[in-house]
Amino acid sequence: MITISKEDYLKAIAEAEAEGRAVIPATLAHWLSVTRPAVTFALKRLTKDGLVATKSDGHVRLTPQGREIAERTIVRHHLIERMLSEIFGMKWYEVHDEAERLEHAVSPAFEKKLLEKLGHKPTCPHGNGLALRSPADRRKRGMRLLTEADPGCKYTVASVYERDRKLLEFFAQEGIFPGVPLTAESLNYDGTVSLSVGKRSIRLGAAAAEKIWVSKA
Repeated sequence: MITISKEDYLKAIAEAEAEGRAVIPATLAHWLSVTRPAVTFALKRLTKDGLVATKSDGHVRLTPQGREIAERTIVRHHLIERMLSEIFGMKWYEVHDEAERLEHAVSPAFEKKLLEKLGHKPTCPHGNGLALRSPADRRKRGMRLLTEADPGCKYTVASVYERDRKLLEFFAQEGIFPGVPLTAESLNYDGTVSLSVGKRSIRLGAAAAEKIWVSKA
């Protein structure tokens, strides 16, 4: 039986992999806001069910069956975010947390209805794709982190990190969201990035700038 907890763990592993993180128990404890003993217990269950495997280096990997479940959960999350944004008019920075709560309640029949209503779209309101892409894959597709932008060049925001509500609200206040054009003015000595968004000049700290993927305009 696939429980909500199991879906959460499998999805967290897939998402952490896509961000280029080493998926070890400490990563999952931080990602899911649970204790290390809870992670150890969960991984034992998932291993017994054939959904994950822990390598000799301590890294956790999804089995094909585990990845399939993770990807199904991600699709439901994506559809709920779009439903909340496109049908109910929720702000793009509000929908992630709500989708986290609702994704486990979507039946196959309702998922089919959502697809019929919304149609296919490869990205969610935060610009992140249905197909989770690693940093290397994103760079192959011409994206780069804002901290890697060439000074003086024009870019379009491709996607933003969606797991931090306060960060999303900050981006919204600054007019930074998927699809918006910006100009990278300079990468500064203190690690900040100076940019222009419309007629506004903004200076972002590295912690925020490295949560934004951009493509050349």
